[in-house]
Amino acid sequence: MTQKHDDRSQNDHIREPRAAFGPDPNQGHYTIDDYYALPDERRVELIDGWIYDMAAPSMVHQLILGELHLQLAPCVEKHPGCHIFFAPFDVRLDNDDYTMVQPDLAIICRDGLTRKRMNGAPDFIIEILSPSSRAHDMFRKLNKYQAAGVREYWIVDPDKQKIIVYDLEHEEPPVTYGFHEKIPLLISNGSCTVDFARISEKLESLE
Repeated sequence: MTQKHDDRSQNDHIREPRAAFGPDPNQGHYTIDDYYALPDERRVELIDGWIYDMAAPSMVHQLILGELHLQLAPCVEKHPGCHIFFAPFDVRLDNDDYTMVQPDLAIICRDGLTRKRMNGAPDFIIEILSPSSRAHDMFRKLNKYQAAGVREYWIVDPDKQKIIVYDLEHEEPPVTYGFHEKIPLLISNGSCTVDFARISEKLESLE
């Protein structure tokens, strides 16, 4: 990938968060301490000092996430030193006090894991799009993941039944797959794959 997306140029798609009764003067200045002070039932992400509320995941989202974990976990277990996690879990992406994200799924094969969170960038991340998170995942978080050193990033789009794979490590152009294909993990040199046909079958079982 030779050109980075600029999330602040996507004015037709992204709006900075606002409080219900007007602009929040603290936006842009929130820290990890503020993040941890929020009620447990409020799920948010903190990015560059801005707090973004996260909608509750749909049944489609949860089914896809569960199937992704089922397919990837056995392969990850064959690679000593690697771990697989799914949301909610905290990633202090930039190792600073202003960003804490919760990827839908991540594979981590590097230092930084603690009992509380991951400090630094995971090797591999998947985000599953929803109507409320589309621009957030496709632009803002893509830029953050690339800058932080994530090696590979998948965006799963259930509505359009496609998967966009970004090889961030080698800055290659993104590749788009369909829900009928098997997709290799680039960081595993193809030893791990996800069969999206299986996921598609599970989705068809939902009423």
